[in-house]
Amino acid sequence: MRLKNKVSIITGGAQGIGLATATKFATEGAIVIVCDLRQDAVDLAIAQLREIPGAVADGFVVDVTKRPQVDAMVAAVKAKYGRIDALVNNAGITLDARLQKMTEAQFDKVIDVNLKGTYHCAQAVIETMIEQGSGAIVNASSVVGIYGNFGQSNYAASKFAVIGLAKTWARELGPKGIRCNAVAPGFIATPILHTIPDKVMAQMTDRVPMKRLGKPEEVANVYAFLASDEAAYINGAVIEVAGGLTV
Repeated sequence: MRLKNKVSIITGGAQGIGLATATKFATEGAIVIVCDLRQDAVDLAIAQLREIPGAVADGFVVDVTKRPQVDAMVAAVKAKYGRIDALVNNAGITLDARLQKMTEAQFDKVIDVNLKGTYHCAQAVIETMIEQGSGAIVNASSVVGIYGNFGQSNYAASKFAVIGLAKTWARELGPKGIRCNAVAPGFIATPILHTIPDKVMAQMTDRVPMKRLGKPEEVANVYAFLASDEAAYINGAVIEVAGGLTV
């Protein structure tokens, strides 16, 4: 198992890509720490994970925009397990609107969760990783964070920015044995797409050379690889998981 006994924090880990990631990490032997906003969602995720033979999982209600909550979670994990090996900065939101229609509140909320939340979580774990001389941080970007997208100024800005964070941290922390990378998913079949009309879904699918949407598990597989020792010389990379969407 490629992540055996690696203490791994996954934000936004109770649903969608985050839950798929938590499940993948658990099957690979990691000690999985699920963080999300709602207690009921966290409890359900933990119950599911503990059905995996040998799985070890804990859950925390954490709003990544609230630094005291992040710090309390990290302190509890460090106290219980003694180390933190991986952080997957998966938590994120969208609040879409064209530039002339976007409100300041919409812009600020997306930046606060997607960008500042990523900063909070990384800064909270980094002293532990430096003490260990090892660790892996993976930031959830998006193909929107590379190429932009109509109606997503706030989301694109946040996802461009977390790539910049990963590359900067790769330079700063690489000498200390800590790797930082980003993953850029394309169109992934998660509950967030359920509100999209069938006609639009068909158009989205047609844009992908593979002629299908991605699965959350396919993103989770890349997260797990980057967190593992198999990716020991991958640092500062951005890996697209998009079925060739941007080719």
